[in-house]
Order: sequence, then structure tokens, then C-alpha cells
Amino acid sequence: MTKKFQGKTAIVTGASKGIGAEIAIKLAAEGASVAVNYSSSKEGAEKVVAQITKAGGKAVAIKADLADPKGAETLVSETKAAFGAIDILVNNAGVYEFAALDEITPEHFHRQFNLNVLGLLLVSQAAARHFNDKGGSIINISSGVSTITPPNSSVYTATKASVDAITLVLGKELASRKIRVNAVNPGMIITEGVKAAGIHESEMRGWIESVTPMGRVGTVEEIAAAVLFFASNDASYVTGETLHVTGGFR
Repeated sequence: MTKKFQGKTAIVTGASKGIGAEIAIKLAAEGASVAVNYSSSKEGAEKVVAQITKAGGKAVAIKADLADPKGAETLVSETKAAFGAIDILVNNAGVYEFAALDEITPEHFHRQFNLNVLGLLLVSQAAARHFNDKGGSIINISSGVSTITPPNSSVYTATKASVDAITLVLGKELASRKIRVNAVNPGMIITEGVKAAGIHESEMRGWIESVTPMGRVGTVEEIAAAVLFFASNDASYVTGETLHVTGGFR
């Protein structure tokens, strides 16, 4: 049976762990050749690549700091050199920091906007120039915070609201080039980072589960499934959409 993404090339940014790693693994399992991007965790990226190749897939780890304008060009050129024209881009790389209004600084602002918004735009720009002639799919990993708007998250929420808006704009702008652009907005997902921060056993998790209609937090597999839908021909007439994978919490 032919795999869903056989012969396709995919870039997944911030793919050395968590949601990005799972997306890369699932895309490769469906036949895609995957560029596993990382900025600092070479060990994590190589572990993802090893898991993919052990299962018979194709992947390469590519270091690129997407908060640096040169990073996007590096990532795209190295991906093209390894696998050819691009078919799928998953903009997953991002950072989050919470701060009350009185604690917001220019550094706090730029640290998040430079990667979550500017980095996403520059990677999309660079990748779109090298997409397959038949078009393809860009999937932005946004966040449920863009509509949940929790206290002390002004800057982070603003970055993700920007991602939602960019998704709508680029969905229209790139349609003539047969490039679809959609966003997946995760709720609280249990990842290595969440566990390392102790959030998976925190009062915050209890509160989120108490106000989530489905009564639980999500998994990386559930986010990856939504991304694979948008990347596939199953979503061939879908662009400019934001899909909240939040268990009903809005």
C-alpha cells in the first residue's frame, strides 16, 4: 500500500523533542523525507533521525536558529540539497514565557516575537520559494492561548494571535501557487518540556482539566494527527483554517 507522503519532502522546525519530534516521526512513517530542524539540541534531533531511519524512513538533522534571519535560508537550502523541492513545511519552533504586565521587558517581547512570528514568516518565505511546482502545505503550530487568553500571557498570546492572522493571510496569498496554509492550535500537551517544568503535576494542569469539556490534557500524537490531515490530500480544499485541538476548551 502506498504511503500518504511517499516521495514528499517535509521540514519540521523545532523537531528535536515534543510535538515537533512526533510530527517528524509520523510524517516519515507515511513516507516523507524529513528535515528535523533544531537550534540547540543536536542530541535530541539526532535521536529523532535515528528513530526514523531505524524504522526505514529518511531524515536529516539540520541546525538553524530561526530567530536569526539567516537561519531560514540555511534550513531551506540544506533541506533542498538533501531531498529536493519542498512539499510540506511545519512551523513548530517556538518559545513561551509568561509575565505579568509590570514584568514585561523589550527582551521578553523580542525573544518570543523574533522566533514565534518573524522566524515563522522568514521560514515560510524561504520555503515557499522552493516548493514543488504542484504546490503543497504549510502548517503553523499556533496555540489555544490565542483565544483562551490566560492572564500573564500578553506577549505569548499576542505571538499566537499573530500566527492565526498570518495563517489567514497566507492562505489567501499563496492559494494561486497551490500552497495551502493552515494552523493547529494545541491545548495543554504533555511533552518533555512540560514534564521538566513540573507542569504535568501542577495546579495549572488540574485547573485546565477542570475547565476542559473533555476533562483531560492532550498528547503529542493527537497534535501530529491533525498536522498530517492538513498536510495530506484529505485537506485538499482546506486553507486559512485554525483547528483548535484543545478538548473543547476555548
